[in-house]
Amino acid sequence: MPKVATIDPRFQSYNIEMVEVIGGRFWKPYGSTKSTLPDTKSAAPGGIDPGLFEQRTPIDLSNPRLRKLATALGPAYVRVSGTWANTLYFHNSDAPAPASPPQGFGGVLTRPQWKGVVDFSKAVNAELVTSFSASAGTRNASGTWTPVEAKKILDYTHSIGGSIAAAEFINEPTFPSAAGVPKDYDGAAYGRDFAVFQPFFRKAAPKALLLGPGSVGEGIDFVPTKLLPSKELLADLGPNPVDVFSYHFYGAVSERCASAMPKIGTTPAAALTDDWLTRTDRVEDFYAGLRDTYAPGKPMWLTETGQTACGGDRWAATYIDTFRYLDQLGTLAHRNVKVVIHNTLAASDYGLIDEKTLIPRPNYWAALLWHNTMGTTVLDAGTSPSPSVHIYAQCMKNQPGGVTLLAINLNQTETQSLTVPEKSTRYTLTAPALSSHTIQLNGQDLSLSANGDVPSPTGVATAKGTVPLPAASITFLTLAGANNPVCK
Repeated sequence: MPKVATIDPRFQSYNIEMVEVIGGRFWKPYGSTKSTLPDTKSAAPGGIDPGLFEQRTPIDLSNPRLRKLATALGPAYVRVSGTWANTLYFHNSDAPAPASPPQGFGGVLTRPQWKGVVDFSKAVNAELVTSFSASAGTRNASGTWTPVEAKKILDYTHSIGGSIAAAEFINEPTFPSAAGVPKDYDGAAYGRDFAVFQPFFRKAAPKALLLGPGSVGEGIDFVPTKLLPSKELLADLGPNPVDVFSYHFYGAVSERCASAMPKIGTTPAAALTDDWLTRTDRVEDFYAGLRDTYAPGKPMWLTETGQTACGGDRWAATYIDTFRYLDQLGTLAHRNVKVVIHNTLAASDYGLIDEKTLIPRPNYWAALLWHNTMGTTVLDAGTSPSPSVHIYAQCMKNQPGGVTLLAINLNQTETQSLTVPEKSTRYTLTAPALSSHTIQLNGQDLSLSANGDVPSPTGVATAKGTVPLPAASITFLTLAGANNPVCK
């Protein structure tokens, strides 16, 4: 198996939405009966029904159980950003924060809240990624962006011993109605703003990576609203605009938003289809083409993704979405995308962890197996034995010469098989039903210990030869004795 790509050691990463940090309205859980009355602390994205959101208190990033769960996935990047970061005011004082945001802003971030983020990132071995406010409060009399707010956050981060590993200028500038930018914002305006931001950021955070543009919504039919095309954002940025070309991807919108956008929703019946799974590839193709034109040679990061936009469908928290999660990681690693940041760690239905109980969801256990078995060298896995089986291969983690195979059997009724030339250790994920909220490893339920510790998944010794792949299953095979020369 020859080498085809190399990924970042923090390839598999996660988001914590800025609105989780500051408190405010985020996607309303299905079945919730809480009031959806407007609040004064944070604004909903422009043009979206406020009834889709629910007020929440700030997340407790000091929670020992949450930290244990996050630590088990480290090293990683933790991206603290999202739509609400676009209109954020940083209250850079130890005095009480204002009851409502200053004019031109939609939310308030305090010193203790941001220190909590920095402390969390250090505790769980997750380097910090973010973006900055671009709303009216950040602009001068001529409407041009100024670095006043960004400088406050960067300076405070450095003063408490923290650092920013990477940052985008604005979260999702292709969606201007949610980006907090002035009305009629266009590519030329973005270029003027970026001409201020880029030199400021490179000087203020010289060791940080400049990501961009962080676009969303292109490459497939995604939203009926008018987007600001990435090619217009990138056209006037000049040479070497970013260190990393970043983009966001959702294959559809959740049922929350599908009432307004029914043509771009999805269903569980589509979850194991090639049409659904290959949307990842189609969007990566689109943004890779833009990268080659406007930032040639730069690495690519997918800095926000999840089951569906608008908080995920009900089935985002079940076993059936594990196929999308791992197939997406496998195909993007093979395409040399260096980092994939999942939305979210523990908020809404697409979170890896249930936000109320802090019980890991099926995708969390899938993430843990990937983390424990997959190294950073990506290999050519060759031809699959069946169209319903997707196979990926990477050098085995922490085992020179070893190889890990990931075999995803999308056939819901029939066992498939894989011929393996060496003995291996097998880790097979299944569930009682595709709609299960629990997951099994080699037939045993996966769960935390009584004190919340994350177990180290154990595999089954498997002889060389034919390895069965049960219907609707996902199997990791670690071949410690593969003796692959590129894995040494």
